[in-house]
Amino acid sequence: MGLLLTSEAAASSVNTLFIIAIYVVLFGFLYFIMIRPQRKEQKQKAQTLASLAVGDSVRTTGGFVGVVLDISDDMVIVEFGNDRHCRIPMYKEAIVEVEKPEDAVVKSTDASDSKKK
Repeated sequence: MGLLLTSEAAASSVNTLFIIAIYVVLFGFLYFIMIRPQRKEQKQKAQTLASLAVGDSVRTTGGFVGVVLDISDDMVIVEFGNDRHCRIPMYKEAIVEVEKPEDAVVKSTDASDSKKK
């Protein structure tokens, strides 16, 4: 009878360790699939917003494209429209994409070079 109790106790401890191991593997999997990429994206967005400067072309979460006129701590004044008379203050978090003026010049010269060939 004593032998039977020790084998049951050993089996239950193995089951417990197996369940704990499954939870550790599951948490590790979820970390690499969900949490790590989200943190990487947040760091990239923070770098983009930190490098934001006056004159940059930006795209907002609403899909509007404009030019940055003024920057404060958490607010940005962006100029929209063809006639450039629509100036709207907005939070930096509303900016999705930033294009530097130097990047636009390089892209346009690359496009003209490819047309010449």
